Amino acid sequence: MASNLSIYTTLLNLEPLGISPSHILPVFVLGTLTYGAILFFNITLLLTIALNQNLHKPMHILLFNMPINDIVGASAFFPQMMVSILSQNRSITYSACYVQTFLTHLYGAGSLLILTAMAYDRYIAICYPLEYHTLMSPNKLLKIILTIWTLDFTVIGLPLALSYRQEICSTRIVDTFCNNPSLMKLICEDTRLNNYYGLFTIIFLQGLSLFMVLFTYIQILITCISKRQSAAKSKAIQTCGTHLVVFLFVEFNSLFALMSHRFENVSQYLRRAFGVSVMIFPPFLNPLVYGLKTKEIRQNVTVFFHKKISQS
Repeated sequence: MASNLSIYTTLLNLEPLGISPSHILPVFVLGTLTYGAILFFNITLLLTIALNQNLHKPMHILLFNMPINDIVGASAFFPQMMVSILSQNRSITYSACYVQTFLTHLYGAGSLLILTAMAYDRYIAICYPLEYHTLMSPNKLLKIILTIWTLDFTVIGLPLALSYRQEICSTRIVDTFCNNPSLMKLICEDTRLNNYYGLFTIIFLQGLSLFMVLFTYIQILITCISKRQSAAKSKAIQTCGTHLVVFLFVEFNSLFALMSHRFENVSQYLRRAFGVSVMIFPPFLNPLVYGLKTKEIRQNVTVFFHKKISQS
């Protein structure tokens, strides 16, 4: 294949989905309903926090960033996938693939950073309750949120900027959706710098998040044990247990999906399954887990829908 392929006009081919003709419509309907549910749940959570003054607290303001991030991730994945399923056309332009890659990785890194910030908030609330309003003042909270999104855009934008104008020698994306490791395999030129930076990014984001979450949870458990308060223990287990499950799911699945591209002997089907699960399950479950398990949010959502039903 000629090495000088235009990145603006070239059509790339994603991996076939292997859906039989009789299953196309059911899968399309299921995917569309799932995407609709993700949008509904996350927008409901956003509006609930935004429209209720009593929810304008550090914990909920940090949580406010999660549905925004989840909507970005779901919108990067579902629309293109649903069109692809219905048309049975797995082609995508390089530019569209690049945008999907950027949004996908922005969502993945954002998930880890937001969950890390939420773990830090719980650490301060449980270990330093008397200093909570000082340590999590509006000014400091704003700095945390700005740091999350600045770090997210910077760390994800740099490796993609390095590869955007490089020539490609192939048009086959070895995955079900576009991501940076798959794009790297298309480039004709030396990609060692990209690979080194990508590996640094994985270690930095995954390592930083894992260290922060483990550190905060260990400190929370130590605090609860030292105080010997059953209420504090119960609160810590309830707060951290769900958070830890969500965090480890995102951490492990995203790490496996990214690192598996670096090893040829890893099952491509397993790699795709882990990659797709990160794009589907967290955006669907996060608003339910964090919304329904948070008493104040659950009460406000119930009141909101009760009013709407009464007015109709």
